[in-house]
Amino acid sequence: MKIVVIGGSGLIGSKLVHNLRMLGHEVFAASPATGVNTITGEGLAQALENTQIVVDVANSPSFEDKAVLEFFETSGRNLLAAEKAAGVGHHVALSVVGTELLSESGYFRGKIAQEKLIRESGMPYTIVHSTQFFEFLGGIANSASDGGEVRLPTAFVQPISSDDVAAALTEVTLNNPVNGIVEIAGPERFRMPDLMQEYFTITNDARKVVGDRQARYFGALLTDEMLLPAGVAHVGSSRIISWLESQRKTEKAS
Repeated sequence: MKIVVIGGSGLIGSKLVHNLRMLGHEVFAASPATGVNTITGEGLAQALENTQIVVDVANSPSFEDKAVLEFFETSGRNLLAAEKAAGVGHHVALSVVGTELLSESGYFRGKIAQEKLIRESGMPYTIVHSTQFFEFLGGIANSASDGGEVRLPTAFVQPISSDDVAAALTEVTLNNPVNGIVEIAGPERFRMPDLMQEYFTITNDARKVVGDRQARYFGALLTDEMLLPAGVAHVGSSRIISWLESQRKTEKAS
């Protein structure tokens, strides 16, 4: 089976490509580096020839409100049109748990627009809603940092490792389209400041973590449950402390 992974050289995409190839599938990792640009449309038609499944794990290179919206709308339209023309049978897209509730955030308005395009495309599809990746903790901290202080909302999070995301995506990709949403999450639930304190302790980050119910998450005000799966989710096996310890060992070894 031929599968095209859009964003196939990124954190999740590269792991997904590896998993699918290990299962014997023909997989093309599509990105500007391999001659495929979903913004300009360059290389899309050629890449999708004889393709049964497309998985879109690409992300906007900019988090600026207008740029994010333009990226997801333009990329989504070009990709879905090319898939229809090529007769692709399943469109899989990676998105974020709680996206539909986070319209205050420019980034999530982009994701909302992307998902709307998919639902209205007429393509058989599966949208995978994931909780925050372990690997994204540093980015969350930096987005909320002001000097020596990191001010975070007190909402719950249920983070997941990128390996578990890729494993779940592999399963979804090879299953039939659900024409709806599949949710995935990690096995543990934390208040966001508590999770960040664990992260800072392991990484020896001296910044002070402050919990604030009114602090915003990429521009959005959160309720306690907004970043948690809304229903029955596929739950990964990796625990944050074990992952952090393995990261620290890897850094020491290098």
